[in-house]
Amino acid sequence: MSYMTAVALLVFLVIHEGNSAMDQGSRIRCQCITKEKRRIGRLIGLVEVNPPTSHCKDTEIIATLKKDGKKICLDPAAPWIQKVLKKKSGQTP
Repeated sequence: MSYMTAVALLVFLVIHEGNSAMDQGSRIRCQCITKEKRRIGRLIGLVEVNPPTSHCKDTEIIATLKKDGKKICLDPAAPWIQKVLKKKSGQTP
């Protein structure tokens, strides 16, 4: 095996392993840079709440839109978001 082949294989394995760790839900930093404050309750299909971790001190609320599956970060301080969380937690899958 040539030196370049070995390096290419090593790089591929490292990249693949890094992607696998991210797929398993491990977060190495905050996901939410900007947070939506406008009322978009009717557009939300799924709500995901990520509690603070050692890598991100903020509680992150991430909504998946019904129409296109786009993920949007919501501002946990907005009163309407608390209502959405209560409504979504009362629903059964």
